[in-house]
Amino acid sequence: MYIVCPDLEGIFVPEIWINVSERTGIQELRLTTRDIPDYDQLMRRRLEILKGENLKITDIQRVIQSMNPLDGAIKILEWIRERFQLILVSDTFVEFAGPFLEKLNRPTLFCNSLIIGMDGTIIDYRLRQKDGKRHVVKALKGLGYKVIAIGDSYNDTTMLNEADESILFKPPENIKKEFTDFPVIESYEDLKAELKKYI
Repeated sequence: MYIVCPDLEGIFVPEIWINVSERTGIQELRLTTRDIPDYDQLMRRRLEILKGENLKITDIQRVIQSMNPLDGAIKILEWIRERFQLILVSDTFVEFAGPFLEKLNRPTLFCNSLIIGMDGTIIDYRLRQKDGKRHVVKALKGLGYKVIAIGDSYNDTTMLNEADESILFKPPENIKKEFTDFPVIESYEDLKAELKKYI
């Protein structure tokens, strides 16, 4: 039995930090795991910027509340859930994901969490587990599932390597060039066609 494990941002919803960058005008916040392979380095820099700019959790959540799923995301998610088990696997945070989960009809999501001060300052982040995406896939395989992983960034590649079947969905050129072993899908219709192979 196959279980589908897609990433969240860039697959079904826009990149949160890019939208925060656009709203605040802070160009460096546009950087994501599509650009920087070291997630801890990326997050440490983000936290420094938030502290320096006095941006609180409520500022980020306001941006997220104004965002919507990508066009067609809800339909493709419904299509997948009718045919497979589904667990979204993301390096986002519980404190960010709530509004999106509501708009996506509450799929299961495994992600991380933030440490927030009394004044709403984001002090730190807490990984649910180091290399958590890969560990999710490994654990599901240990339960007898075959796993189809879908990602688009550096932080998805260990999950993609661990999965039985792997798909890069609309990855940037640098990811395509570095990870040529994975098939590249550029639309939800093509994703549907790829997944039909495993029904």
